[in-house]
Formats: sequence, C-alpha cells, structure tokens
Amino acid sequence: MTKLALVFVAVLVALVSLAAAEIKSLTISSDTRPMILFEKFGFTHTGHVAIRVSAVSVTSKLPDTNPSRLGFFLLSEESLLQVLIEIQQNPQLCVLDSRFITHLFDFRSLSPPPSSTFNQSYPVSAPNEYSLFFANCAPETTVTMDVHTELYNLDPDGSHDYLSAGLTHLPSLFSLFSIVYLAFLGFWIYICYTNKLSTHRIHILMAGLLLMKALNLISAAEDKHYVKVTGTAHGWDVLFYIFQFLRVVLLFTVIVLIGTGWSFLKPFLQEREKKVLMIVIPLQVLANLASVVIGETGPFIKDWVTWNQVFLLVDIICCCAIIFPIVWSIRSLRETSKTDGKAARNLAKLTLFRQFYIVVIGYLYFTRIVVFALRTIAAYKYQWVSNAAEETASLVFYMVMFYMFRPVERNEYFVLDDEEEEAAEMALRDEEFEL
Repeated sequence: MTKLALVFVAVLVALVSLAAAEIKSLTISSDTRPMILFEKFGFTHTGHVAIRVSAVSVTSKLPDTNPSRLGFFLLSEESLLQVLIEIQQNPQLCVLDSRFITHLFDFRSLSPPPSSTFNQSYPVSAPNEYSLFFANCAPETTVTMDVHTELYNLDPDGSHDYLSAGLTHLPSLFSLFSIVYLAFLGFWIYICYTNKLSTHRIHILMAGLLLMKALNLISAAEDKHYVKVTGTAHGWDVLFYIFQFLRVVLLFTVIVLIGTGWSFLKPFLQEREKKVLMIVIPLQVLANLASVVIGETGPFIKDWVTWNQVFLLVDIICCCAIIFPIVWSIRSLRETSKTDGKAARNLAKLTLFRQFYIVVIGYLYFTRIVVFALRTIAAYKYQWVSNAAEETASLVFYMVMFYMFRPVERNEYFVLDDEEEEAAEMALRDEEFEL
C-alpha cells in the first residue's frame, strides 16, 4: 500500500505542467525517495532523451543491493493508470518491472567504480508526452549522483528543439503580444497627452503597467527562444522574473488604487486601503520567490510541491484582497448618494465601479480557473493554446479597464445631466447595487 501511495504522489507531481524542458544539470544527495520526477516533455516522432549520470554512490543498510532495482524510465500519461493497477494488484512490484513503462537503463549499466558513470541517448519511437523518472526500489537505500538531462525534438534541418512539442510556438506568441502591448502603450500615451487636464497619477501608473507587461513578454519571448535553440535561457530568465515581479505588483496596485478611487476621485488613501497594499505587495514578493523556485528548479527537489502550494495560496489571498477596495468604494458611494444630492453623478460612479468589480472577477476567474482547465484537458501538442487564451484574456481585461478609466474631458460616466437627476434618484432608491 505504501508503494501505491508513493506512485500517487508521483502522479500528482507529473500532472503539474512544467514551464520548459531546458538542459538540466543537477545533484541528487543522499536521497531515499522511491521515485523522483525529473522532467515532463512532449515528444514528436523525432524525440530524443540524453542522460549522463556520474559520481554515483549507493549506500544501503542491507548487505547486498541489486543494481537492477535502481534506474531511469519514461512514463506517458496514458500509462499511469495501468501502472497504478499493476502495483495495486502486486504491491511488491518494482515500477522498473512494469510492462507499461519505457525502460531506459538501470545501474547495472554503470561503469565500474570509482567512476560509476553512464552516458547514453535514446530515441523516442512513439510520439507522446512523457515524464522522466528515477526509481529506487532497493529497500533502505540512499542514492547520491550527478545527473545531466537533455530532452529535445529534431527539426527538419536536424537542429535540436529543446521546447516541448506543445510549447515550441511560445516565442512567436509572446513576441506578437509584446508588439500589441507596445502599440497599446503608444496609444495610451497619446490619449494622456491629448487630455492633459484629465490625466491623473493613476494614469501614469497604468502606463507603467503597460510598459512592464510589454517588457515581460519580450523577455519571455527571448527566454523561450534561447531555450528552444540552445537549451539554456542565456540570462533572459533573470530579466523575465524581474519584469514579471514588477508587472504583477503594478497590476495588483493599479487594481487596488482604481478600486479605491485614488487620484481621480480622492487624493489620498484611507488606512484600511493602505493596509491592503501593505498586505498585497509583500505577498507578491513571496509569490515571485515561489515562482522562481518552481521555474528554475523542478520536481526533483524535495520541496517543489510545497513551493507550488505556497504560490497557489498567496495568489488566492492576493486575488481576494484586491476585491475589498472595490466593494468598499461601492458601499461608500451608495451611502454618499443618500446625502449629497448628486444622484446622477453617484449613479454613474456606482455603475462604473459595479462594472469594474464584475470585470475583475471575470478576469481572475478566467486566468485562474479556465486557463488551468485548458492546460489540463488540452492535448500535449496544443499546450500553447492555454498561454494564448491567458494572454488574450489579459489583453481584453487591460483594454476594458483602461477604457473605463481613460482620461477624457467629459467621461460619460461622470457627466452631470439635470434632466436625468430625478431618474437617477429613483434608480438609486430602487437599485441596491448588491454584490
């Protein structure tokens, strides 16, 4: 039963999609785990797996260790269930003996000590998405080794493509969206310039958000391009994480500030609104740290699943936190409308913030739930579709948000119309603007 539980853990980790399968060199030190997931990769009919193992040391409390009980193998998603059934029927079965895996090699193939090395490349004959595992079926045995892995597909010209089959289009996709955001930024600067009197500090922050988003996409495109061609990011991953952090912090800050009405409705923030920012920004620092660990290491480290859980938890907390200022503004405007005698203006503001609330909820739902569902159900060759859907949803959200709070002389939401004042008062009495 213990073996079955361990395989279930491996299944859960295998279902977590990896960002990219770069060339990886790593060290496993005194590890007792029965299964270690290294990478997940989508192979075409020209796929290859290259593994180099060196400095291997196996220690056991038992007198004899069978080297055939330690080795590497590939496992496709379709074969997971069959392996689980096999181990359930025979709990003593070593996964290396399963007929549903693609066995690569075991420790019998190592060169004699003291070198204890192995270096081999294997073609993948059946196109599919595979997970590369190391299995240790020897009881009470610890393993130390240096592992170098290269997973790639061959292009028609014979060059190596180190991006998974479903991610090979990402450099072009990110480049296209970066051009769109740069054009968006230019148009936004033009709008702010032609409406100087209506431009507030929040609009400058919104321009900074567009710039960070464009730079984030440019660095992502270069990162994926170099990984695709060479297997390493050549430093673009560092820029990617920097711009991603700045972009996410600015996005959450802009949503919070717009939700409070800062700059264009009031020149200051209340204490509770400042506390939201003081919570969100440090949490985003933690989320970015988790993102770096997840992206730059892999499931072979023992705490990788924990870092994924930290990232998910922090993201949920931040998404909930940014909703509160919008709710507070709606309630505040509702209360103000009963006393200040400006029914039409307050009705317009209430309508604006209620629509913004719906837009933010829709954006968070789509990018967190729908995109995850797409990533889960899409065939491995179409993993890029979830990225395209996420970037499209983000672009639509930015366009709607920027349109709603654009700097114009007479914003339709804030126009005072005496003829509609009475109708607005009636609407405010009838409409509770409940969330």
